[in-house]
Amino acid sequence: MTTNNNDSRPSRSYGNANNERHSSSNRNYNIERRPQREDGNYRPSYEENYNRNYDNNPSSSDGGKKRRPRVGERVSSGGHSGGGGERNYNTYSNAPGRSRNVQPVSHGSQGPKKLVKKKKIFKQIKYKENADPTAPIRLNKYLANAGVCSRREADEFIQAGVVKVNGEVVTELGTKITRADEVMFNDQPVTLESKVYVLLNKPKGFVTTTDDPENRKTVMDLVKAACKERIYPVGRLDRATTGVLLLTNDGDLASKLTHPKYEKRKIYQVWLDKPVAMEHMQAIADGIELEDGEIHADAISYVTEEDLSQVGIEIHSGKNRVVRRVFEKLGYRVVKLDRVYFAGLTKKNLSRGKWRYLSEKEVNMLRMGAFD
Repeated sequence: MTTNNNDSRPSRSYGNANNERHSSSNRNYNIERRPQREDGNYRPSYEENYNRNYDNNPSSSDGGKKRRPRVGERVSSGGHSGGGGERNYNTYSNAPGRSRNVQPVSHGSQGPKKLVKKKKIFKQIKYKENADPTAPIRLNKYLANAGVCSRREADEFIQAGVVKVNGEVVTELGTKITRADEVMFNDQPVTLESKVYVLLNKPKGFVTTTDDPENRKTVMDLVKAACKERIYPVGRLDRATTGVLLLTNDGDLASKLTHPKYEKRKIYQVWLDKPVAMEHMQAIADGIELEDGEIHADAISYVTEEDLSQVGIEIHSGKNRVVRRVFEKLGYRVVKLDRVYFAGLTKKNLSRGKWRYLSEKEVNMLRMGAFD
């Protein structure tokens, strides 16, 4: 005869890690059971099974077994503690079905963070100075080399009486001083700046000037992080011309590199709208008469035998737009113009729009005039 009293029923547990029901005759958790149903089968509801707590479980570290978390619910750092032979899932990342080596990542309300590439930091080079401290120097040049203003502006300031030398106001143009003299501008001491030499691979669309009245992009925008000293471009490149450009505050070196008598070599690569005839190549080498005088190339050749519309030309003249005007005189239109060499400097390993400091060796070679 089958009896349905509570004493004959085995103990039941519904609170394991997987929330699965099983029977055990060897465990007694002192659980208060509900009366059985009319059909003789005790079956707890989902809420009862989900929310039941075992407060008297001796194996639990906090005095009782906690319920299993709902899907998506945040789990406290204490985690779940099981008794007997049950597994212990200390964190949400170690729950069944989740890889134990993968930790959940919270990105917050701003979405996942993007990897930001760190910019390369250039350390400014300190070049050795060979100037004689007792050598005379014109006052306007001194102010310009100190980064106060240009030489023309310095003459205006001198005549206005805002420049003092050794405590006395100087208004005479052409006054010469030495580097040992004390110079004041608007009652502020003036000292010569350290020399800076920056090589830029100029991109298209930038004007070669320190200040543009039309507010166009200038090459100074590309090198503004290079130094605190006031540097300026040596020579000029058209807005549409790309390539090697030197910027410095060394006025003496800039004069040597740009003055026609020093004949510093420049090499350009020219892309034209059509193949250049051989007789025109010879004419450029012999000399082309322009409105401001005759211009001839020191050397000229095709870049490749397959494309006769690309030409390499070497020239010493520093006249404005001279390369473009030479080819326009012969009926060609310059599509692209790139300066690849200037006074021994090239753009090797220098991407378009990037700059670098000249090495000590390069500066010494320029000062000695070793480069053509």
